[in-house]
Amino acid sequence: MGQYIPPLRDIQFVMHELLDTEGTLKQMPAHADMDVDTINAIVEEAGKFASSIVFPLNQSGDLEGCTLNGTEVTAPKGYKEAYKQYVEAGWASLSCDPEYGGQGLPISLNNALYETLNSASIAWTMYPGLSHGAYDCLHEHGSDELKGLYLPKLVTGEWTGTMCLTEPHCGTDLGLLRSKATPNDDGSYSITGTKIFISSGEHDMAENIIHLVLARLPDAEKGTKGISLFVVPKFIPNADGSLGERNPVFCARLEHKMGIHSNATAEINLDGAKGWLVGQPHKGLQAMFVMMNAARLGVGMQGLGLTEISYQNARTYAKERIQMRALSGAKNPEKEADFIIAHPDVRRMLLTQRAYAEGARAFTYWMALEIDKELSHPDEAVRKAAADNVALLTPIIKAFLTDNAFECTNHGVQVFGGHGFITDNGMEQYVRDARITQIYEGTNGVQALDLLGRKVLGDMGAKLRAFGDIVKAFVEEHGVNPAMQEFVNPLGDIGDKVGKLTMEIGMKAMQNQDEVGAASVPYQRVVGHMVFAYFWARMAKIALEKQDQDDFYKAKLATARFYFAKLLPETAGYIRQARAGVASLNEMQDDWF
Repeated sequence: MGQYIPPLRDIQFVMHELLDTEGTLKQMPAHADMDVDTINAIVEEAGKFASSIVFPLNQSGDLEGCTLNGTEVTAPKGYKEAYKQYVEAGWASLSCDPEYGGQGLPISLNNALYETLNSASIAWTMYPGLSHGAYDCLHEHGSDELKGLYLPKLVTGEWTGTMCLTEPHCGTDLGLLRSKATPNDDGSYSITGTKIFISSGEHDMAENIIHLVLARLPDAEKGTKGISLFVVPKFIPNADGSLGERNPVFCARLEHKMGIHSNATAEINLDGAKGWLVGQPHKGLQAMFVMMNAARLGVGMQGLGLTEISYQNARTYAKERIQMRALSGAKNPEKEADFIIAHPDVRRMLLTQRAYAEGARAFTYWMALEIDKELSHPDEAVRKAAADNVALLTPIIKAFLTDNAFECTNHGVQVFGGHGFITDNGMEQYVRDARITQIYEGTNGVQALDLLGRKVLGDMGAKLRAFGDIVKAFVEEHGVNPAMQEFVNPLGDIGDKVGKLTMEIGMKAMQNQDEVGAASVPYQRVVGHMVFAYFWARMAKIALEKQDQDDFYKAKLATARFYFAKLLPETAGYIRQARAGVASLNEMQDDWF
């Protein structure tokens, strides 16, 4: 089964030494009372809950899976009890609005909670995670009546939520969806249709499930502009919040999947189910984007969680497993062979995992602070700049971190060798679980298109230049420090290359839009590395200054050097791929495949 030890020292390093989370939050009246001790106490308790309550269920839940009886689903043994403890401890309400019973704490803390939960079990964590997305969507777009009825129960966690988007024929292309919504005399709507791949779509962990469903009104035009959003509860609540009649929204089947076995991925049939409009008619996709963007950030956190847990267990194994002698001579002559951590390729895999985990932690925690600024900062200019950063970098969070996670969980299996391929040690589960993170909430190819086509070229590169200015300011400030040259020079270089590459692709796209599709995936890798290089340079600066204090900083500095020496250089190949354009893709005729 392995182990999970919450990486509290590195979390605290990122939150306090790198990001000054306390100082940033004190600029916001809503969070002015936050201090380091409070932040640390909450993060420590989150880690304890994740490691002691959720992590022990991960492998057993994967082996047992969910059980469908008729239209009712039972979660694996222990899941319901763990969720009850989660609710009773108040974790569900951590960053929710106090008006509806929430604690009103910053997103930054909720983010730290979800890192630990995702390392413990992404399948279990999806149940409360999707509920939080449903809360966000209703909080922003629901009427006062809907918010008053549904938010208090979602905030406490007594009810859970889902997002019902896609259908068997449409996949990512939601403009093709066929679900219908017909007005009823009482102000509700009758919803009919079939939704697939609905995570947490049916289960016994909470007394009610609140589905957010996309459907078309009778007068809707074709395409995405004709989609509306509805709240469709499993049980229709009475005015006092108690449960009323069972709504005809049922689980028809559970998907048999490669991974995340213990999350109920359901096919949901709506047979005249009652729903209530959320937001404006025909504006449902815009409203749902609140939940979709939250989910994309959440999936990025799944990537971080899986990278961290795979690294922890691979590291432990590499320090205990003996195989062969080191090429440079025996490292443990008293033993019949050396520990495999002595072998360069094992060290490469472990350092890749570590560099991607720690880089992702710095990036995602910074992003959470940007969301706090966007929501709560008193300065409108600061809110706008933060919102632009969040919009620009959400596709990077989702795609870059999950691509890295799949690579890193495979490294974890490789470190274990044959013992990683078998089920007993739990390493192969992380690979299977990581694979879906590259697919759902918009495949990583779609995220790359979103980044290049919409977020970068869509505003003529304005948001990208603004983030580039942050990078340039760091380079200019620390470029005169000889000790920082090994980090600042490659950071400045990749920043310049991103600017030139963006301009080149933009010019090509003016002649042929397919150039965007041909360049987008390698372009996303290049920009992702620019972001990681920026945070690794910042972390290296701190480590240089404090390396004589303890080994934590020496290890941070060594990992930074590995990142710049061994991982960042892959951008050279990706730049060549992006520049190569669409010609070699289109030379092959369809019927030649």
